[in-house]
Amino acid sequence: MTTSTRIPAGGVGPVSKRVMNLANLLHQAARRHRNEIGFVWGGATWTWGDLARRVDAMAAALIAKGIGKGDRVLVQSKNCNQMFESMFACFQLGAIWVPANFRQTPDEVAYLAQSSGASALICHRDFPEHVAAVREAAPGIRSVIAIGFSEFGEEYDALVARYSGESVPMATVEHDDPCWFFFTSGTTGRPKAAVLTHGQMAFVVTNHLCDLMPGTTHQDASLVVAPLSHGAGVHQLTQVARGVKTVLLSSERFDIDEAWKLVEQWRITNLFTVPTIVKLLTEHPSVDRHDHSSLRYVIYAGAPMYREDQKHALRKLGKVLVQYFGLGEVTGNITVLPPALHESDDGPDVKIGTCGYERTGMQVSIQDEQGREVAAGETGEICVCGPAVFAGYYNNPDANAKAFRDGWFRTGDLGHVDEEGYLYITGRASDMYISGGSNVYPREIEEKILTHPAVAEVAILGVPDRTWGEVGVAVCVRRPQAEVGESELLAWMEGKVARYKIPKRVFFWEALPRSAYGKITKKDIRAELESRGCLPLAQPAPSTT
Repeated sequence: MTTSTRIPAGGVGPVSKRVMNLANLLHQAARRHRNEIGFVWGGATWTWGDLARRVDAMAAALIAKGIGKGDRVLVQSKNCNQMFESMFACFQLGAIWVPANFRQTPDEVAYLAQSSGASALICHRDFPEHVAAVREAAPGIRSVIAIGFSEFGEEYDALVARYSGESVPMATVEHDDPCWFFFTSGTTGRPKAAVLTHGQMAFVVTNHLCDLMPGTTHQDASLVVAPLSHGAGVHQLTQVARGVKTVLLSSERFDIDEAWKLVEQWRITNLFTVPTIVKLLTEHPSVDRHDHSSLRYVIYAGAPMYREDQKHALRKLGKVLVQYFGLGEVTGNITVLPPALHESDDGPDVKIGTCGYERTGMQVSIQDEQGREVAAGETGEICVCGPAVFAGYYNNPDANAKAFRDGWFRTGDLGHVDEEGYLYITGRASDMYISGGSNVYPREIEEKILTHPAVAEVAILGVPDRTWGEVGVAVCVRRPQAEVGESELLAWMEGKVARYKIPKRVFFWEALPRSAYGKITKKDIRAELESRGCLPLAQPAPSTT
C-alpha cells in the first residue's frame, strides 16, 4: 500500500498525512483511568493500566520475533483478553492485525495466512490443527504464539511476563497505512482481505461515537456477544476510545441467561450484535428475570431486522435499538436508524422498513447498471463514498476493479431512498430473481410471511423453473407448538402479495443454517435443499407436512 499525497492549492509541496496510531486509544484510556476496570472475562478483571502494560509487553515480544511495521499477524482465537490485546500490540508496532473467525476450519484459516502473507500466528491452544495447516500452507510464518500452554508455540502470557516492564514506542503511521485486514465472510467465492487503515479507522471510531452511541463515557459498559474478529472488534475499539469497560461472555457458547446476568451485574449500557441474536435475547424467558434498565443502545447490523422481531424487541427493551447498515469494507458506516426512530406501533408517520439515513460524513447514491443515479423511490444498487470506505482489497486488483466505479464503492445491495433520504434495502443483488420477466426481491415476501403467527423464521430463494424462468422457494421455521403447513401458508399469502411473488413451494425445517456471525446463509440453504432432494423443484405436495 502506498500513501497518496496531493499538492494543495497555492503550490505548497507534498504534505505528510501523519495520523494518530490507533494503539494510542488504549494508552490514552490508561493515562486517564489507570486503576479503573477496563476488561472483564469470567471471574477475572483487568484495569486499563494492566491492559496497557500487557500490550507493551506483547509488542516487545513481537519485536523480539522480528515483527515490525507492515508485517501481518494472523490471530486464530476465541474471544479472550489476549485476542483483545493483540489488536493493540499489532497497531503499536505498525503491524497489521489479521483476525480469523475462530469457527473457521484449518484449511480456511490456512488460506487466510497464505493470502495475507502473514509472518506470525497467535493461536488459541484449542486449535492445534489450524497451526499445522497454516505452517504447511504458509511457509512465511516465522513465529507461532500460543494462547494457553501448548506444544505448538511459546505461551502468550509467558511472553508477557518475560517482557513485562518494557515500553515500546508507537510506530509512526500515516493515514493510509494498513492496520487491519478485515476478511469478508466469503458468501461468494474465497474471502477477500479488506484493507482498513489507521486514518480510516480513526474516522470510524469518531463516527460510531457520534451516530451510534452519543454521550458514551468511561462510566459505560459494553457486553460482547459476537466474535471480536469482525464487527464486534470495531465496536470494542470504539469503546476503548472512551474508556468504556468491555465485558465478555465466559465462553464461546452463547448463553442467553448468562448474557442477561452480565447486563444486570455490570450495568451494561451498550452491546453490538446481529438481528437474529437480538431476536434470541428478547424471546428468551431470562429477559424478564434480570434487570436490563441500564441499557441505552442495543446496536444491530449485518442485516435489516424483520419488522415483527423489531416490535417484539422494542416491547421488551424499550426505545434502545440502534440499526446501522454497512459492510466490512465500509466498516459499518453507511446509514443509521437511532432509537428515536424505532417505533413499536405502525403509525402513519413511522418509516417502516428503513435502515435510516446517511452516517455523518458519508454519502449514498442509488445507481443503475451504468452508474447513473436513479430518482427517489427507484430501485438500484446502493453505492457509497466517504472517509469510512476501505483502502481496497489486498493484492486483488480484479476485485477492486469490480468494487469501485467512478470513486463510488459498490455494495452489491439493492435498495431505494425516499424523498427525505431514508434508505430502504431490497436485498442483495444476488438474492433477486426474475420470475416471468418481473424482478422479485425476497426481502419483501419474507417480511410478509413473518407476520403469520406460526412462522418464526423464513428465507426465500429464487430457483430455476421451466415455465417462469425462476420461482421462489420458502424455507420456514415454525414457532414452538405452532402448526402450519405448506398449502395453508400459500393460501394465507393470497391477496397479501402479488401472485407472481408467492413462492411455488414452502418447506419447513427445524432450524436455518447460520454463518459464524449469526446471519442466515442462503448459499447453505440452497445446498441443503439440493442435498435433501428438494431441488430441482417438484410440484407442491398435497399434505401439510
